[in-house]
Amino acid sequence: QVQLVESGGGLVQAGGSLRLSCAASGRTFGSTVMAWFRQAPGKEREFVAAISRGGGITSYRDSLKGRFTISRDNGKNTVYLQMNSLKPEDTAVYYCTAGQSHSSVWNGYDSWGQGTQVTVSS
Repeated sequence: QVQLVESGGGLVQAGGSLRLSCAASGRTFGSTVMAWFRQAPGKEREFVAAISRGGGITSYRDSLKGRFTISRDNGKNTVYLQMNSLKPEDTAVYYCTAGQSHSSVWNGYDSWGQGTQVTVSS
C-alpha cells in the first residue's frame, strides 16, 4: 500500500488552469503506476490519466487529450495533473491512485487518496 495526499484543487473560471499534486509515501514510488480519476456528483468515477513507473508512457481519457497532462517526479514522490482550458463539466472530485498495472479501470488500482475538489464556474 502507498499513502496518497492530493492538493491543488479549488475554484476556477472556465478557460482557466489548475495543477493538482499528489504526494506519495510508503511503497517505493518509482515502482508504482500512478493515475488520476474523477467523480462528479451523481456520476460514476471515471478515468482521467495514468503514467508509467518511469514516466515514459502516459494515457488519457480521449475527451481530455490536449487539455490535461500527467507527469511525475520520482525524486519528490509526487505525481501531477496539469489541467488547462477548464470547462464546467470538469467539475468533480479528483482522486490520485496507485497500482501495479497501467489501467483505465478504477479497480486496477489499490491505493487511493482522499480526493480534492475542482470546481469550474461558467
